[in-house]
Amino acid sequence: MALDRKPTPNDLNAFWMPFTANRQFKKAPRMFVGAKDMHYTTSDGRQVLDGTAGLWCCNAGHCRPKITEAISRQAGELDYAPAFQMGHPIAFELANRLIDIAPKGIEHVFYTNSGSESVETALKLAIAYHRARGEGARTRLIGRERGYHGVNFGGISVGGIVNNRKVFGTLLGGVDHMPHTHLPGVNAYSHGQPEHGANLADELERIVALHGAETIAAVIVEPVAGSTGVLIPPKGYLEKLRAITAKHGILLIFDEVITGFGRLGSPFAAQHFDVLPDLMTTAKGLTNGVIPMGAVLTTAAVHDAFMTGPEHMIELFHGYTYSGNPIASAAAIATLDTYKEEGLFEACADIAPYWEQALHSLKGLPHVIDIRNLGLIGAVELEGIAGEPTKRAFSAFLAAYDKGILIRTTGDIIAMSPPLIVSRAQIDELIGKLGDVLRGLA
Repeated sequence: MALDRKPTPNDLNAFWMPFTANRQFKKAPRMFVGAKDMHYTTSDGRQVLDGTAGLWCCNAGHCRPKITEAISRQAGELDYAPAFQMGHPIAFELANRLIDIAPKGIEHVFYTNSGSESVETALKLAIAYHRARGEGARTRLIGRERGYHGVNFGGISVGGIVNNRKVFGTLLGGVDHMPHTHLPGVNAYSHGQPEHGANLADELERIVALHGAETIAAVIVEPVAGSTGVLIPPKGYLEKLRAITAKHGILLIFDEVITGFGRLGSPFAAQHFDVLPDLMTTAKGLTNGVIPMGAVLTTAAVHDAFMTGPEHMIELFHGYTYSGNPIASAAAIATLDTYKEEGLFEACADIAPYWEQALHSLKGLPHVIDIRNLGLIGAVELEGIAGEPTKRAFSAFLAAYDKGILIRTTGDIIAMSPPLIVSRAQIDELIGKLGDVLRGLA
């Protein structure tokens, strides 16, 4: 007999939900019980169009057959194998597949379980890399205001979103921050990359002068800052960061947890912008959000710095119980197959101009003060309610759910990132219903 999975009110208390207004949610729960392709099914039987690819992760849509079949098959074949001093072929195959689509110059893969763990790993690798080369004084890490790099201590230390930091103590020492690139006074309603702001990369030179290049291990940035509300890099900004870091022997880390796997129409943002970092953090779209998995991709120079000393000695004392998990690896290979066989990265590039025009059609609606886009990412920034920050956007989120579309909010910004399989008609539906929501906001 099938179990009745419909939750009752008494079911909700035990689960302390992440990044959620728990008390509000549990008074009026929004429950998904199924998903397929572009839609979720709610507990009351409604269809909700996914405008956010889950949480930036379901790039190929939901419940894709090749991925679910690979998971089932692998679970019955080899469920778990340790990655410490042992291996299994699928993890090695996946690493090769990732290098095949990575920017030229990226040659090695270190597995993690999430974007947060990928960031922690990349930061540790950066510091250890310099030590391995005899520059152990390079321990300082540079992030950016409004940056989001997960929720572990390293990530929130280099991150720059105040609510993610302020209640967790002093965080890591030896961290500094560059300014963010959001310049609404000169870049509002930009289509794609803004024209103004490349000079903000020069702030890194000021930080280098303050601390000394010989103390700085790495700079970490999101090529497109997603969770803070979709901040698009100004033209020339990332290129300047690369030049400055290279000049001073500082590693450049691209946090590609959101931008990786087709979100900008190429496998990674590094290729879209034609800027090669030293390390790249990934997760989310790696397994289409189906099973937790992340990976840090590195150049040969970073990897090879550790490959010294006696061959029987461990080169890096770091890793996770589930690094390269067989089932996650199988899911990731099937995900890469789905992207390739259906041409989803190319589909993103093809439909991105239509997405851009649809999104910017919302200009002039009530409370809209800016619109930003790149690839299949978009944001609509709303004027906040005096004394009640986030309330207007959260009201829009609730109204959108009632209308059958899923959006995401951060502060008073609506962020969207539909799966790469989205059609023009579905873009019309998503933007049309969002327009109706905006017209109805107080």
